[in-house]
Amino acid sequence: MPIRAADQIIHKAAWLYYTHGLRQDEVAQRLEISRASVAMYLRRAREIGIVTITTSSELFSDDVLARELEDATGLTTAWIVPEDRQAMDPAAEMPVVAASVFLELINKGERVGVAWGRTVYHIADVMPFADLRGVTVVQLCGNLGAPYSYRPDQCTTEIARRLNAEGINFYAPLVLSSERLAEELRGEPVIREQLAAISDCQLALYSVGGIEEDSHLVKCGALSAQGMHEMGEKGAAGVIAGQLIDHDGRWMDCAHNRRCISADLDSIRAIKKRMLVVQEDNKFEPLIAALKGGFASHLVITSSMARRVLEHWSRERLGKGGLSMA
Repeated sequence: MPIRAADQIIHKAAWLYYTHGLRQDEVAQRLEISRASVAMYLRRAREIGIVTITTSSELFSDDVLARELEDATGLTTAWIVPEDRQAMDPAAEMPVVAASVFLELINKGERVGVAWGRTVYHIADVMPFADLRGVTVVQLCGNLGAPYSYRPDQCTTEIARRLNAEGINFYAPLVLSSERLAEELRGEPVIREQLAAISDCQLALYSVGGIEEDSHLVKCGALSAQGMHEMGEKGAAGVIAGQLIDHDGRWMDCAHNRRCISADLDSIRAIKKRMLVVQEDNKFEPLIAALKGGFASHLVITSSMARRVLEHWSRERLGKGGLSMA
Protein backbone atom coordinates (compact mmCIF):
# COMPACT_ATOMS: atom_id res chain seq x y z
CA MET A 1 0.00 0.00 0.00
CA PRO A 2 1.44 3.42 -0.92
CA ILE A 3 1.77 6.25 1.53
CA ARG A 4 -1.15 8.63 1.99
CA ALA A 5 -1.42 11.49 -0.48
CA ALA A 6 -0.89 13.99 2.33
CA ASP A 7 2.42 12.32 3.23
CA GLN A 8 3.87 12.30 -0.28
CA ILE A 9 5.84 15.52 0.19
CA ILE A 10 7.37 13.95 3.32
CA HIS A 11 8.45 11.00 1.20
CA LYS A 12 9.90 13.30 -1.47
CA ALA A 13 11.83 15.33 1.10
CA ALA A 14 13.26 12.16 2.65
CA TRP A 15 14.16 10.78 -0.78
CA LEU A 16 16.07 13.92 -1.78
CA TYR A 17 17.82 14.25 1.59
CA TYR A 18 18.72 10.62 2.32
CA THR A 19 19.02 9.12 -1.16
CA HIS A 20 20.38 12.06 -3.17
CA GLY A 21 22.31 13.62 -0.31
CA LEU A 22 20.97 17.12 -0.83
CA ARG A 23 21.30 19.68 1.95
CA GLN A 24 18.12 20.84 3.65
CA ASP A 25 18.23 24.20 1.87
CA GLU A 26 18.64 22.39 -1.46
CA VAL A 27 15.64 20.17 -0.68
CA ALA A 28 13.65 23.28 0.22
CA GLN A 29 14.58 24.92 -3.09
CA ARG A 30 13.72 21.80 -5.10
CA LEU A 31 10.31 21.39 -3.45
CA GLU A 32 9.61 25.14 -3.27
CA ILE A 33 9.02 25.07 0.49
CA SER A 34 10.78 26.62 3.48
CA ARG A 35 13.83 25.06 5.15
CA ALA A 36 11.85 24.87 8.40
CA SER A 37 9.25 22.74 6.60
CA VAL A 38 11.99 20.43 5.33
CA ALA A 39 13.30 19.91 8.86
CA MET A 40 9.77 19.17 10.07
CA TYR A 41 9.16 16.71 7.21
CA LEU A 42 12.44 14.88 7.83
CA ARG A 43 11.57 14.54 11.51
CA ARG A 44 8.15 13.20 10.56
CA ALA A 45 9.78 10.81 8.06
CA ARG A 46 11.82 9.28 10.87
CA GLU A 47 8.76 8.98 13.08
CA ILE A 48 6.63 7.10 10.52
CA GLY A 49 9.47 5.04 9.06
CA ILE A 50 9.84 6.59 5.61
CA VAL A 51 13.61 6.86 6.08
CA THR A 52 13.79 3.10 5.68
CA ILE A 53 13.02 3.42 1.97
CA THR A 54 16.68 3.05 1.08
CA THR A 55 16.72 -0.43 2.58
CA SER A 56 13.55 -1.38 0.66
CA SER A 57 10.16 -1.98 2.16
CA GLU A 58 6.98 -3.50 0.75
CA LEU A 59 5.01 -0.70 2.37
CA PHE A 60 6.76 1.97 0.31
CA SER A 61 7.64 -0.01 -2.84
CA ASP A 62 5.31 1.92 -5.13
CA ASP A 63 6.45 5.23 -3.68
CA VAL A 64 10.10 4.34 -4.26
CA LEU A 65 9.13 3.47 -7.83
CA ALA A 66 7.54 6.92 -8.17
CA ARG A 67 10.69 8.66 -6.93
CA GLU A 68 12.87 6.59 -9.28
CA LEU A 69 10.60 7.54 -12.17
CA GLU A 70 10.91 11.22 -11.25
CA ASP A 71 14.69 10.92 -11.12
CA ALA A 72 14.86 9.23 -14.52
CA THR A 73 12.44 11.40 -16.46
CA GLY A 74 12.67 14.77 -14.73
CA LEU A 75 9.02 14.73 -13.65
CA THR A 76 8.05 16.99 -10.76
CA THR A 77 5.82 14.30 -9.25
CA ALA A 78 4.71 10.80 -10.24
CA TRP A 79 1.77 8.99 -8.70
CA ILE A 80 1.65 5.20 -8.98
CA VAL A 81 -1.62 3.26 -8.94
CA PRO A 82 -0.90 -0.27 -7.60
CA GLU A 83 -2.13 -3.31 -9.48
CA ASP A 84 -1.61 -5.97 -6.82
CA ARG A 85 -4.61 -5.22 -4.59
CA GLN A 86 -7.12 -8.05 -4.72
CA ALA A 87 -9.88 -5.83 -3.39
CA MET A 88 -9.26 -2.96 -5.83
CA ASP A 89 -9.61 -2.70 -9.60
CA PRO A 90 -6.87 -0.43 -11.04
CA ALA A 91 -9.23 0.66 -13.82
CA ALA A 92 -11.68 1.93 -11.20
CA GLU A 93 -9.01 3.30 -8.87
CA MET A 94 -7.08 5.28 -11.51
CA PRO A 95 -9.65 8.08 -12.03
CA VAL A 96 -10.20 8.35 -8.27
CA VAL A 97 -6.47 8.80 -7.63
CA ALA A 98 -6.19 11.23 -10.55
CA ALA A 99 -9.14 13.30 -9.33
CA SER A 100 -7.56 13.55 -5.88
CA VAL A 101 -4.22 14.64 -7.34
CA PHE A 102 -5.94 17.16 -9.62
CA LEU A 103 -7.73 18.79 -6.69
CA GLU A 104 -4.48 19.04 -4.73
CA LEU A 105 -2.78 20.83 -7.61
CA ILE A 106 -5.44 23.53 -8.03
CA ASN A 107 -5.09 26.84 -6.24
CA LYS A 108 -7.87 29.39 -5.94
CA GLY A 109 -7.94 31.92 -8.74
CA GLU A 110 -6.07 29.75 -11.23
CA ARG A 111 -6.92 28.95 -14.83
CA VAL A 112 -7.09 25.26 -15.66
CA GLY A 113 -6.90 23.79 -19.16
CA VAL A 114 -8.75 20.54 -19.84
CA ALA A 115 -8.57 18.26 -22.88
CA TRP A 116 -10.88 15.36 -23.69
CA GLY A 117 -11.22 11.61 -24.02
CA ARG A 118 -12.38 8.65 -21.95
CA THR A 119 -9.70 9.05 -19.27
CA VAL A 120 -10.46 12.73 -18.63
CA TYR A 121 -14.20 12.08 -18.72
CA HIS A 122 -13.91 9.33 -16.09
CA ILE A 123 -11.82 11.62 -13.87
CA ALA A 124 -14.52 14.28 -14.13
CA ASP A 125 -17.20 11.72 -13.36
CA VAL A 126 -15.65 10.70 -10.00
CA MET A 127 -14.32 14.11 -8.97
CA PRO A 128 -15.58 15.22 -5.53
CA PHE A 129 -17.48 18.48 -5.32
CA ALA A 130 -15.42 21.43 -4.13
CA ASP A 131 -15.99 25.16 -3.73
CA LEU A 132 -13.31 26.74 -5.89
CA ARG A 133 -15.03 29.89 -7.03
CA GLY A 134 -12.50 32.06 -8.81
CA VAL A 135 -11.05 29.10 -10.70
CA THR A 136 -11.61 29.09 -14.47
CA VAL A 137 -11.73 25.84 -16.45
CA VAL A 138 -11.08 26.17 -20.20
CA GLN A 139 -11.01 23.76 -23.11
CA LEU A 140 -7.64 23.08 -24.71
CA CYS A 141 -9.11 22.25 -28.09
CA GLY A 142 -12.18 22.57 -30.30
CA ASN A 143 -15.26 20.42 -29.98
CA LEU A 144 -16.58 17.24 -31.58
CA GLY A 145 -19.90 16.20 -33.07
CA ALA A 146 -22.81 15.72 -30.67
CA PRO A 147 -23.12 11.90 -30.90
CA TYR A 148 -19.54 11.36 -29.74
CA SER A 149 -18.96 10.54 -26.06
CA TYR A 150 -16.21 12.11 -23.93
CA ARG A 151 -16.38 15.40 -25.85
CA PRO A 152 -14.15 18.33 -24.82
CA ASP A 153 -17.14 20.47 -23.82
CA GLN A 154 -18.53 17.64 -21.67
CA CYS A 155 -15.23 17.22 -19.82
CA THR A 156 -14.75 20.96 -19.30
CA THR A 157 -18.33 21.60 -18.19
CA GLU A 158 -18.44 18.70 -15.74
CA ILE A 159 -15.11 19.55 -14.10
CA ALA A 160 -16.17 23.19 -13.77
CA ARG A 161 -19.45 22.04 -12.21
CA ARG A 162 -17.67 19.80 -9.71
CA LEU A 163 -15.37 22.67 -8.70
CA ASN A 164 -18.10 25.32 -8.59
CA ALA A 165 -15.82 27.14 -11.04
CA GLU A 166 -16.36 29.12 -14.22
CA GLY A 167 -16.25 26.98 -17.36
CA ILE A 168 -15.27 28.38 -20.76
CA ASN A 169 -16.12 26.20 -23.71
CA PHE A 170 -14.54 26.33 -27.15
CA TYR A 171 -17.32 26.99 -29.67
CA ALA A 172 -15.36 25.78 -32.69
CA PRO A 173 -14.88 22.34 -34.23
CA LEU A 174 -11.77 20.35 -33.40
CA VAL A 175 -11.04 19.69 -37.06
CA LEU A 176 -12.07 21.80 -40.04
CA SER A 177 -12.70 20.51 -43.56
CA SER A 178 -9.83 22.52 -45.04
CA GLU A 179 -6.57 24.09 -43.94
CA ARG A 180 -7.67 27.46 -45.31
CA LEU A 181 -10.85 27.41 -43.25
CA ALA A 182 -8.92 26.44 -40.13
CA GLU A 183 -6.43 29.26 -40.63
CA GLU A 184 -9.22 31.79 -41.10
CA LEU A 185 -11.07 30.56 -38.01
CA ARG A 186 -7.91 30.75 -35.89
CA GLY A 187 -7.64 34.37 -37.03
CA GLU A 188 -11.09 35.28 -35.69
CA PRO A 189 -10.61 37.58 -32.64
CA VAL A 190 -12.61 35.42 -30.20
CA ILE A 191 -10.84 32.20 -31.19
CA ARG A 192 -7.43 33.89 -31.37
CA GLU A 193 -7.81 35.34 -27.87
CA GLN A 194 -9.00 32.03 -26.45
CA LEU A 195 -6.07 30.13 -27.95
CA ALA A 196 -3.60 32.78 -26.78
CA ALA A 197 -4.96 32.63 -23.21
CA ILE A 198 -4.14 28.93 -22.85
CA SER A 199 -0.52 29.69 -22.02
CA ASP A 200 -1.86 31.68 -19.02
CA CYS A 201 -3.18 28.48 -17.44
CA GLN A 202 -1.38 27.29 -14.32
CA LEU A 203 -2.59 23.69 -14.64
CA ALA A 204 -3.56 21.38 -17.49
CA LEU A 205 -5.27 17.99 -17.34
CA TYR A 206 -5.15 15.53 -20.21
CA SER A 207 -4.19 12.07 -21.37
CA VAL A 208 -2.28 11.09 -24.49
CA GLY A 209 -4.15 9.35 -27.27
CA GLY A 210 -2.98 6.40 -29.31
CA ILE A 211 -2.82 6.07 -33.07
CA GLU A 212 -4.67 2.79 -33.39
CA GLU A 213 -7.23 2.51 -36.16
CA ASP A 214 -9.98 2.57 -33.52
CA SER A 215 -8.56 5.54 -31.62
CA HIS A 216 -10.65 8.53 -30.53
CA LEU A 217 -9.64 10.60 -33.56
CA VAL A 218 -10.90 7.84 -35.83
CA LYS A 219 -14.07 7.17 -33.84
CA CYS A 220 -15.05 10.83 -33.85
CA GLY A 221 -14.44 11.09 -37.61
CA ALA A 222 -11.46 13.46 -37.47
CA LEU A 223 -9.32 10.92 -39.33
CA SER A 224 -10.15 7.78 -41.26
CA ALA A 225 -8.69 4.45 -40.13
CA GLN A 226 -6.59 4.42 -43.29
CA GLY A 227 -5.47 7.99 -42.67
CA MET A 228 -4.41 7.15 -39.12
CA HIS A 229 -2.52 4.11 -40.37
CA GLU A 230 -0.68 6.28 -42.90
CA MET A 231 0.22 8.83 -40.23
CA GLY A 232 1.65 6.02 -38.11
CA GLU A 233 3.85 5.00 -41.01
CA LYS A 234 5.01 8.61 -41.29
CA GLY A 235 6.12 8.65 -37.66
CA ALA A 236 3.04 9.59 -35.61
CA ALA A 237 3.22 8.17 -32.08
CA GLY A 238 0.45 9.84 -30.10
CA VAL A 239 -2.19 12.54 -29.80
CA ILE A 240 -2.12 15.57 -27.51
CA ALA A 241 -5.25 17.78 -27.42
CA GLY A 242 -6.33 16.38 -30.79
CA GLN A 243 -2.95 16.91 -32.47
CA LEU A 244 -0.52 14.26 -33.69
CA ILE A 245 2.99 14.12 -32.22
CA ASP A 246 5.94 12.04 -33.36
CA HIS A 247 8.06 9.64 -31.29
CA ASP A 248 10.09 12.54 -29.85
CA GLY A 249 6.95 14.44 -28.86
CA ARG A 250 7.22 16.98 -31.66
CA TRP A 251 4.23 18.48 -33.46
CA MET A 252 3.82 16.87 -36.86
CA ASP A 253 3.52 19.18 -39.85
CA CYS A 254 0.64 17.34 -41.52
CA ALA A 255 -2.74 18.14 -43.03
CA HIS A 256 -4.63 16.91 -39.96
CA ASN A 257 -2.73 19.13 -37.54
CA ARG A 258 -3.01 22.14 -39.84
CA ARG A 259 -6.80 21.63 -39.90
CA CYS A 260 -7.01 21.46 -36.08
CA ILE A 261 -8.40 24.17 -33.82
CA SER A 262 -6.41 23.42 -30.70
CA ALA A 263 -3.88 24.87 -28.30
CA ASP A 264 -0.43 25.43 -29.72
CA LEU A 265 1.72 22.68 -28.24
CA ASP A 266 4.30 25.22 -27.07
CA SER A 267 1.49 26.93 -25.13
CA ILE A 268 0.69 23.64 -23.41
CA ARG A 269 4.36 23.08 -22.57
CA ALA A 270 4.45 26.59 -21.07
CA ILE A 271 1.88 25.59 -18.45
CA LYS A 272 3.75 24.95 -15.21
CA LYS A 273 1.66 22.01 -13.94
CA ARG A 274 0.97 19.59 -16.78
CA MET A 275 -0.93 16.64 -15.38
CA LEU A 276 -0.88 13.59 -17.63
CA VAL A 277 -2.95 10.51 -16.77
CA VAL A 278 -2.36 7.23 -18.62
CA GLN A 279 -4.12 4.01 -17.78
CA GLU A 280 -4.23 1.71 -20.80
CA ASP A 281 -1.35 -0.70 -21.42
CA ASN A 282 -1.48 0.01 -25.15
CA LYS A 283 -0.52 3.64 -24.57
CA PHE A 284 3.12 2.93 -23.77
CA GLU A 285 4.53 4.37 -27.01
CA PRO A 286 2.28 7.47 -26.87
CA LEU A 287 3.31 7.98 -23.23
CA ILE A 288 7.01 7.82 -24.08
CA ALA A 289 6.46 10.36 -26.86
CA ALA A 290 4.55 12.67 -24.50
CA LEU A 291 7.30 12.47 -21.87
CA LYS A 292 10.01 13.20 -24.44
CA GLY A 293 7.99 16.13 -25.70
CA GLY A 294 7.78 17.70 -22.23
CA PHE A 295 4.02 17.29 -21.90
CA ALA A 296 4.07 16.08 -18.31
CA SER A 297 5.29 17.57 -15.07
CA HIS A 298 2.87 15.48 -12.99
CA LEU A 299 2.09 11.92 -14.05
CA VAL A 300 -0.45 9.34 -12.86
CA ILE A 301 0.16 5.80 -14.18
CA THR A 302 -0.01 2.17 -13.07
CA SER A 303 2.94 0.43 -11.43
CA SER A 304 3.47 -1.88 -14.43
CA MET A 305 3.60 1.09 -16.82
CA ALA A 306 6.03 2.91 -14.52
CA ARG A 307 8.39 -0.07 -14.64
CA ARG A 308 8.16 -0.20 -18.43
CA VAL A 309 9.01 3.49 -18.65
CA LEU A 310 12.01 3.05 -16.34
CA GLU A 311 13.27 0.09 -18.37
CA HIS A 312 12.88 2.09 -21.58
CA TRP A 313 14.76 5.09 -20.15
CA SER A 314 17.52 2.78 -18.93
CA ARG A 315 17.90 1.14 -22.35
CA GLU A 316 18.01 4.53 -24.07
CA ARG A 317 20.74 5.76 -21.72
CA LEU A 318 22.76 2.62 -22.36
CA GLY A 319 22.25 3.04 -26.09
CA LYS A 320 23.64 6.56 -25.91
CA GLY A 321 26.68 5.38 -23.99
CA GLY A 322 25.41 6.53 -20.60
CA LEU A 323 25.42 4.65 -17.32
CA SER A 324 22.51 2.44 -16.35
CA MET A 325 20.29 3.68 -13.54
CA ALA A 326 20.90 2.45 -10.04
